[in-house]
Amino acid sequence: MNFSELSRVIDAVGKDRGISREVIIEALEQAMLMAAKKKLGPTAELEAHWNQDAGEVEIFQFKRVVESDDKISDDDREIALEEATKLDEDAKLGDELGIKLEAVAFGRIDAQTARQIILQKVRDAERDIIYKEFIGRKGQIISGIARRMERGSVIVDLGRTEAFMPRQGIIPGEQYKPGDRVQALLEDVAESARGPQLLLSRTSPNYLIKLFEMEVPEISEEVVEIRLCVREPGERAKIAVYSNDRDVDPVGACVGMKGIRVQNVVQELRGEKIDIIPWNEDVTVFVRSALAPAEISMVQVIPATNTLEIVVEDDQLSLAIGRKGQNVRLASQITGWKVDILSKSKLDVRTKSAIINLKNIDGLTDTLAQSIYQCGFLNILNLSRQSPETLARIPGFEGEGASAELKRKAQAAVEKLGEEAASGRLQEAAPAPAGDGVKHGAMADADARLKEAFANAGGGEKK
Repeated sequence: MNFSELSRVIDAVGKDRGISREVIIEALEQAMLMAAKKKLGPTAELEAHWNQDAGEVEIFQFKRVVESDDKISDDDREIALEEATKLDEDAKLGDELGIKLEAVAFGRIDAQTARQIILQKVRDAERDIIYKEFIGRKGQIISGIARRMERGSVIVDLGRTEAFMPRQGIIPGEQYKPGDRVQALLEDVAESARGPQLLLSRTSPNYLIKLFEMEVPEISEEVVEIRLCVREPGERAKIAVYSNDRDVDPVGACVGMKGIRVQNVVQELRGEKIDIIPWNEDVTVFVRSALAPAEISMVQVIPATNTLEIVVEDDQLSLAIGRKGQNVRLASQITGWKVDILSKSKLDVRTKSAIINLKNIDGLTDTLAQSIYQCGFLNILNLSRQSPETLARIPGFEGEGASAELKRKAQAAVEKLGEEAASGRLQEAAPAPAGDGVKHGAMADADARLKEAFANAGGGEKK
C-alpha cells in the first residue's frame, strides 16, 4: 500500500460514501493494528496512530525499561536500559517506552483481513448515518421508486437505502410496477444486524393526517387541528377537526375552495371517500356529525355499557348504517363508543315489549318501568343480575334499600316466570315465512301473545 496516497484515498472515500474522515482513519488504524498484532504476537502492547504530516498510520510498540538483558522476562514487553537510552536519552528504569515500528509488511491473508475490517467499519458508519437521517423523519411522508415486488409487498428505493412497504400497508386495489413513484408514511425505523429497516404505510390514519397537513396551511399553522382520524383504506375515512380561531371554519378550511384541498387528498388515496366532521366534546352532538349524512332523531347515552343508542326514521336507517355497515362502524371508532342504531318503528316495539316485561315485577308502575328502561335495562333477567350499587343509579331507586329491594323483586319474578319469559324472548314475534304469509306453530303462538300483551298495555294491536 502506498501510504503517500492515503490522504487522497481517505478524502475520496469520505466524499463518495458521505462518511466523515475520522471514521475512515479509525478503520485504517484498527486494520493496521490487527495486522501488526498478528505479526508480532498477542502479548505485544501496540498502538496505531494516524500521522497527518506523514500521511500514514504509525504503529508503536510499548515496552517497560528494565535494568539489563538478563532481567528481561518478556521480549515483547520489556527492554534493557542500555538499549532504551539509544532510542531515548532520557529513558529511566520503569518507564514505558513507545517504539515506532517500521511499516508492517502485509501478507495476503493480512491484507484481506485489513480490507474486511475497513469495509465493515465503512458499512457500519453508513448504516449509522442512514439510521440518524431517517429516525428524524419517522412519522413523515417520504417518496421513492418501486424497485421490486416480494410476496405482495413492495421494496421502495429511497436513494441511499431501501424501504419495505408490506401488503397491509398498501391500499386495497393498488398495484405497483418497478419504476412507479411511491409516496407513503415512514411508519417505523428499526435497527437490525442488516442495517436500518424502514417500514412504509399508505393505510395508516396518520398518513391521511399528514396529507391534510400538506394541503391545508391552517393545520401546519396550528389554527386547525385534526383531533381524530379513522379509516377503512381505499373505501372511506372520517376525520374530526377543530378550530382554535372562532373566525376559521375547520371543515371549510379542510375542504378548500370548490373542494380542491380535499380532492387532492382523495386523488392521492385512489378515490377514498373522506367525511370531514367538526369535533365536539359532547358525544351526543359529535355522533350526529359522525353519522352524517343520515338524520338522527334521538341519541340515548348508556354509560353502563358504553353505548350510544341512535334512533332514526325508518327511511334513514340504511343511510345511517352505510354500505356493509361502514358508516356506523367508522362512527363507533371515531367516537370511542359502541353505536347501536334503531329505526323508530323498531324502537317503539322494543320499548313497549321492555315495559311490558318489566311490569311483571311486583309493584312496578309504568313510570318506574320507563325509568328502568331509560337506564338501559331491557328485561327482568338482566335487571336481576345487576348489583344493588348499579341499580342505585336508576332514578327512583337511589337508596341502598330501594335498589336491594328492586333486585330481590326482580329475582322473584325470574323464579316465577322462568328465565326465557324473564328475558323477554317470548314477546319477540318472528317474521312470517315466504309463501302464503300464514304463521304456524310456535311463531303463531308468540305473535298472538305479543298482540295480547300490547292490547293489555294500551298499545293496541300490532299492525
